[in-house]
Parts: sequence; C-alpha cells; structure tokens
Amino acid sequence: MAQYAEVNGVRTWYDVQGEGEPLVLMHGGLSNAGEFHGNLLDLTSRFTTYLPERRGHGHTPDVEGPLTIGVQVEDAIAFLDEVVGGGPVRLAGYSMGASVALGVAMARPDLVERLVLISGCYDLAGLLFSPADGDGSFVPDIIKDMYGAVSPDGREHIHVVAAKLSEAARTEKPWTTDDLAGVRARTLIVSGDDDLVTLEHTLSMYRAIPDAELSVIPRASHVLFLDRPELYTRTVEEFLTREPNPTIMPIARGGS
Repeated sequence: MAQYAEVNGVRTWYDVQGEGEPLVLMHGGLSNAGEFHGNLLDLTSRFTTYLPERRGHGHTPDVEGPLTIGVQVEDAIAFLDEVVGGGPVRLAGYSMGASVALGVAMARPDLVERLVLISGCYDLAGLLFSPADGDGSFVPDIIKDMYGAVSPDGREHIHVVAAKLSEAARTEKPWTTDDLAGVRARTLIVSGDDDLVTLEHTLSMYRAIPDAELSVIPRASHVLFLDRPELYTRTVEEFLTREPNPTIMPIARGGS
C-alpha cells in the first residue's frame, strides 16, 4: 500500500507489501522503487517489504539543501526508526541505495540484521565513471521521462537533482576500508561481472567487511536486475532466508 510519512521534514513516499519480517529496499540514484518490480519485490511472499523513495526521487519531492550520501543515510535511519519501527531489519540497497544502506549499517548497527549491497561502492573512485564527472546538465531522455512520470517536481527537475548528486560526489569524503571493518551485520555483496563498479573495488569491499559473502552474477551489467532477474533474485532470497552453511575447505574463514 503506497502512502506518505514525514521523515526529517520531507514528505516521503513509500510502499508496503507482503507479510513477515521487515525487508527494506533502497533504490538507486535518479531512480525509484519501481526498479524492484520483477525481481526483489517477488520476496513479498516471505517478508513485509518496505520501498521508500528518497528525497528528490520517485514520488518524493526534492527540498532545499544538499543531497549527499550522509543526508540520505540520516533520512533512511529516520525512516527505519519512525516508519518501520526500529530494527533489526533486513536491508538491501542497489547502486546509490547500496551506499545509503552501507552508511546505515555503519552508523546504526542496531537497525540492520542482514545487509545486501548490490552494485554498490564505498568510494566513487571504484566506479568506471562517477556523478562527479558531470554537472547535471545532461540526462538521457529515457531517464528524464521515467523521472517525470512520477515526480511531483516535474520532468526537468531531474537536472537539479543530478547537479546536487554531482556536487556531493565532488565534495563528500569517501569511506575507507577501516570504516567498513565496523559493519556488524551479516553482509552479502552482489555485482555483475561487467558492472559499472570495478571488480577490484567490489573485492576490496568484500575483504574489508567482516565475514562478508560475495556473489558475482555472470553476463550481467550494472542493471543486473534486468540482465539476470531470476538468478539475481534467487541469490538474494537465499541469503535473506537461510543461515550460512559451513564450507568444506575454508581459506579466508579458516580461523572463524
């Protein structure tokens, strides 16, 4: 059921579907919760699934001020506390949403029981190209059309949001692998084998987060939910619903 809640002074749109323990899905940048249809939204048979749309995205209006990852993390924490009712929850984020989810897990470990980071990064240097490379003036028409179809701010406002994201990318301090070592939630990192996020960066994140698990989806790009939706969804579902199995010949986990 789609509805609104006041979160950090922002009239925030969100949808709730399904039954069971809470699962919160964080969409990517310049996108909306619709990107989970046909993939992770299928998990509503197992979970009460929350799909918030962050400020300046989807049905949620933009407001004055910057659009840093830090601001989005604060909004996400407020949403979990005030709308979901606290934690711990299962939290999954895609692309920029993965960075937001990661920030929540580091700032408020009490809120996150399991964490899924999909095509995400902890430092924009890990991207083949980043929002810092632009100024928000160029956005493909197909992205503008999708934005304008639901945004209360109108189709052309996407340039304002894109400019804010570019400015944040140039000025916000990235996290380090030392920061990632503070993640306490059981974590799955998912990437396409031909992702916008370099495999080297994905491996760095996997090695930095304690006891993380890694899945690289073959023949998949940054939009792996479109390239390989069934495999992608099955991989995430297994992680969210099962306990980790012991491996027969552990190397990295040999001492655990």
